[in-house]
Amino acid sequence: MRVFEEVIVLALIFWLEGIFPWFQGRKGRIHHALPNISMGIMNALVVSLLFSSFILAVIRWSEANSFGIIRWIPGPSWFLGILGFLLFDLWMYGWHYANHNISFLWRFHRVHHADHMLDATTALRFHLGEMIFSSVLRLAIIPLIGLSWIELLIYELCLNPIIIFHHSNVALPEKYDRILRAVIVTPNFHRVHHSQVVSETNSNYSSIFSWWDRLTRTFRKRQDTHTLNYGLSYLPEAQWQGFQGMLKLPFIKGEPYGPREEIRL
Repeated sequence: MRVFEEVIVLALIFWLEGIFPWFQGRKGRIHHALPNISMGIMNALVVSLLFSSFILAVIRWSEANSFGIIRWIPGPSWFLGILGFLLFDLWMYGWHYANHNISFLWRFHRVHHADHMLDATTALRFHLGEMIFSSVLRLAIIPLIGLSWIELLIYELCLNPIIIFHHSNVALPEKYDRILRAVIVTPNFHRVHHSQVVSETNSNYSSIFSWWDRLTRTFRKRQDTHTLNYGLSYLPEAQWQGFQGMLKLPFIKGEPYGPREEIRL
């Protein structure tokens, strides 16, 4: 179900980007998309094979032992389900923040930020190492919160289309973007996060609900996102945009790089 939804949403938004683009005149959209999609397919296969059974096991353990925050709090099931959803989205914010502020994690996460032509397929462009680290930590976070399998599935079904949407090059009018971003992450909200300006890159970490950045004061706004330059200024070379380049990027030799610095490798 989740994979089918992701394919449909990705195809729809990629099509809309061609008709209503925020940044116009882009060429080679398919050429740009193929490595990102290939990375997404590889990640989905590997993570599914390695972690699906373990995630199911920790959920069953949590249920059998009445373990987890939302199992320790009395209340109606609908309220606890919403609380679990919010707590997991807060975890996603924290994980994203860590990827920008811990140098080892950033080396993998910068594969995502090295994309100089942000579009819907960038939502799939994550290094396998980052996906594995995230999945390992989820084995602890999911039972700690006390999520059931259906609650986790509902979160993923909401997360995937929103991530594809806010990475997209769709020209959503600012007045509508402003209304939506009061609640969820929108394209103009997330475009700032992919700026080459380091202070903007280290902002707007939220995944679904935009208020986490407002509450933690990591929200930044640019009046006109048409003026943004995407990617990482010290990695302009085309070699890092291909599938093999993305796989190699965390391991390239050079000066140590901190996520709050700009050093050419």
